[in-house]
Amino acid sequence: MKAIIIDDEKHVRGVLRMLADWERFGIGEVLEARDGEEAKKLIAEHRPEIVFTDMNMPNLDGIGLLEWLREHAGDSKTIVISAYDDFHYMRNAIYYGSFDYILKPMEADVLNETLGRAVETWRREAISRLSAFENDRIASAAKPLYWDRVLSSLLGRSPAPEAAERLAREFGAVPGRDLFTVLLISVRAYAAVKSSGKMEDAFAALLPVCAEALQPGEGVAFRHTAKPDELAILAWNLKDADALAKRIHAAVWQAARMKLLVAVGRAARQIADAYESALDAMMRCDLQSAFKARAVVRFEDVEPRPVLHLLDYAQDLTLALQSGSAEGADRLLDRVLETVKASGGMTFEQVHNWESQYRLLQARWLQEYDIRDSRGLSGGEGYWDEDGSFSMRRFRDEKRRQFHELIRLLHDVKYKKEKNSIREIESYLRQNYKREVTLQEIAERFYLSREYISRKFRQEFGLTITDYVTQVRIEKAKELLENPHLKVYEIADYVGYQNDKYFIKVFKRAEGVTPSEYVRTRAEMKRGGPSD
Repeated sequence: MKAIIIDDEKHVRGVLRMLADWERFGIGEVLEARDGEEAKKLIAEHRPEIVFTDMNMPNLDGIGLLEWLREHAGDSKTIVISAYDDFHYMRNAIYYGSFDYILKPMEADVLNETLGRAVETWRREAISRLSAFENDRIASAAKPLYWDRVLSSLLGRSPAPEAAERLAREFGAVPGRDLFTVLLISVRAYAAVKSSGKMEDAFAALLPVCAEALQPGEGVAFRHTAKPDELAILAWNLKDADALAKRIHAAVWQAARMKLLVAVGRAARQIADAYESALDAMMRCDLQSAFKARAVVRFEDVEPRPVLHLLDYAQDLTLALQSGSAEGADRLLDRVLETVKASGGMTFEQVHNWESQYRLLQARWLQEYDIRDSRGLSGGEGYWDEDGSFSMRRFRDEKRRQFHELIRLLHDVKYKKEKNSIREIESYLRQNYKREVTLQEIAERFYLSREYISRKFRQEFGLTITDYVTQVRIEKAKELLENPHLKVYEIADYVGYQNDKYFIKVFKRAEGVTPSEYVRTRAEMKRGGPSD
């Protein structure tokens, strides 16, 4: 805390500084001023919590300073010190809100008792001020959210209880009596271009612009809480809805240089009817045509059009992804987009439908390949030019990028999975080399086709499965032949050959010598060469 001593007599300031127990009361800095004018500058700069002031000073006396303090430092606690036991001074000190009045000469116990009460009172009031400020701050922050929810409720067929009454009480607009018009803006383009995809930032920027464009009593702008990207304007008794839409569009352009689409519904007594027509206008208009025109679309100007379902192409998409062919995926994507173009162009309804169905298909593909982490995959939503216009080229590029990323991911996982599977088969063969392991048994055990196993195994090891098992058996037989106590027929049986003659034949084909010749040659090598 800080304190200031204001007195034109230096020795008085010194006595007060000496008598007060500043440290006990948590006061770490004590300022001094010779008169009211000098004090005003120091108080404005340092904001001391405790003010000691004389009443009879040059330039600006205590009464003038008290009046200034009440206006500019009302939270501080002022203690008047004076040599005059004068009712005039005391009355003004009380009138202007001084905390207490001490007569000179000052006594230490009286001074510190008064200072202690002043500090305690200031701290108690500071806590109250902080609490009040925090409550005001929370209330201010919650109020927009509260109205967003109330007004969003009115857009639906089952509004929240008393929502209509609150609308009437706050804005004077009565559902069923007044004529309502809803205007809708999708903030997706703004979020994508201006705020790194953050919807909160987009609403924070656009809502004040739309609210400013509305005339008093004309309507209210709010965030539709049921939709992640809808900014709604509820207006009533409009004479010209088109004029309002153009005004809002122009205001957004002026503030953000963005051509955001404004959809205008038809006027209706029921707010839900007005909203549904505005939603139809926004969702069904051809995005490219709308932005090329005036970026304002009315319900009367749109017609129902077919929506392409990506799920209808699921089989073709799956084959393209499984083949690992980016070119095949591109051809399929171009074919789908040509169908969209032929049906009347890209709409918000088509975009939303495409995105939701793609997420469904992607989840299915990732599950099939046992991929749990998809954070590296693109969201594929950068469809907008810098001015907020929808770009079919960007849409195509984003979707192509999505397909290519997914193809690479699935191909990498598939390759690793295949490699692991073949390695597991190889390990299984080494564990079971003593018996006949059929290709059908392997196929059933590892859930792979016999043709696939044969092809991939040969690619990985350069041998057929039969030749590989034979190689393992011969390797094991050579180890066993080092034991002089084992007979050839015993070794043959141990490595999986019931017929020792067939074993000898297979061994000679693999090593160029019979088992007996192999043993003799090894023995000679150990002795240092063949004997005479």
